[in-house]
Amino acid sequence: MKHFAYLITFILISAACQGVGQRQLMYTPDTAKLAKAFETYREPTITHRRFKHADIEPLILKRKGGQVFEVTQLGVSVLKKPIYQLKYGAGPKKVMLWSQMHGNEPTATMALMDLFNFLEAEGDGMDSIRSLLKTATSLYFIPMLNPDGADVFTRRNAMDVDLNRDARAGATVEGRILINAAKAVQPRYGFNLHDMNIYYNVPGTPTPVTIALLAPAYNAERDINQVRGDAMKIAAGINRVLQDFVPGGVAKYDDTYTPRGFGDNFQSWGASTVLIESGGYKGDPEKQFIRKLNFIIILNALIEIAQESYHQYDIDEYEAIPFSDSKLSDVLLRNVGASRDSISYKVDLSINRDEQTEGSDYYVQSRITDVGDLRESYGYAELDADGYYFMAGKIHPNVFGSIEEVSLEQAMGYLRQGYYAVQVARLPEQRLHGLPLVVFHQRSPVPASPNLGREANFFLARDGVPAYAIINGYLIDLSVTPQVEFKNYIR
Repeated sequence: MKHFAYLITFILISAACQGVGQRQLMYTPDTAKLAKAFETYREPTITHRRFKHADIEPLILKRKGGQVFEVTQLGVSVLKKPIYQLKYGAGPKKVMLWSQMHGNEPTATMALMDLFNFLEAEGDGMDSIRSLLKTATSLYFIPMLNPDGADVFTRRNAMDVDLNRDARAGATVEGRILINAAKAVQPRYGFNLHDMNIYYNVPGTPTPVTIALLAPAYNAERDINQVRGDAMKIAAGINRVLQDFVPGGVAKYDDTYTPRGFGDNFQSWGASTVLIESGGYKGDPEKQFIRKLNFIIILNALIEIAQESYHQYDIDEYEAIPFSDSKLSDVLLRNVGASRDSISYKVDLSINRDEQTEGSDYYVQSRITDVGDLRESYGYAELDADGYYFMAGKIHPNVFGSIEEVSLEQAMGYLRQGYYAVQVARLPEQRLHGLPLVVFHQRSPVPASPNLGREANFFLARDGVPAYAIINGYLIDLSVTPQVEFKNYIR
């Protein structure tokens, strides 16, 4: 910690010595210290991404009247949920950060709760960072701009409007709140914090885009002025930090000018604005690792803004970041043997698992998203099925009283016998289940086929013996006990 404090002090001294006109400060982030800060100040009450407004409101209100943050209620949502702003610092560089304007994009909101914990701490060897931010910046945080959407985990607000397409019209109460906040603060910098779907990949690779960055355009020509150029430099610095954690896992978001978008308008209003999109990372379904990345890159970017060390990065470094592609799926099966109308063929299948909200949890519904030659596509799970053949499964002949009568071991045994579905006589109050089976009460599942849009419930067999099962889009090797958490639903 002493080294980190010394580094910050050295930078401040260097800035004073160089004078106003020279801003090329050489700064190397201590990413290990930033990562440790996250582990220390991670908000323990939030452990999954489907939290609600009632979960974060106490974390905001407990800071009201304190010495660290100035908490203001900016207004209420369509359904009358309060929307808050937290201000930190009293410096000349004004920065506005807003999260979850799409209700089902919560990763950055989690990271802001962690950041609030860090900013109000002291005596840990990182007080020099807090002092720097307090004196050099005024930070305006608006977490969960769309609480109505967050409570039901949907993108749009209660008026069915996409808030990120309301910067021009200001037709929504939440959009007007953000517009009015921007007018009141007149920030010099902005951070537009989002999530994107997990199926973006770095072009030409199976690597998911874990974080996508963008310095939005302020006009249709996508010109670069000082405001947008500074945003590009900040994004270039963020990319450097991310390469320590997800090497090769960063891309740019589409930079087509969107006259209705808030990022584009903030840029045109004079705020150097960076869009941060949290994407996918294998083995991180609740985005807790990506939450950590958000904490690290946001905190470091604020340090860079405070000391203006982002000027050390070149716009060309930002331009060199590739644009994201969208050729990733949950499961990619290559060379699956199949037949139709006496014609035998081999085909590639891509499969996705779409999330369906159930209270504070979710289940998945699978579908085959593409069929054919998918050599340029990838999957979080991939299998070369050459030598294996598509086989439709059977429904178990027994009707079980309840789901509790079937264990994981029994389920795996049924799969090995070619049974993919079981029927239960009673529906439990909680219909989510974690078995690798299709479980139904009355409505029998539709027979499987390797066709576009169909549910992914079938086997890959050799000589008539199932070797792999694909159950609701999960790829299961029948030779081992699965370690996956299945998010399934009793029909």
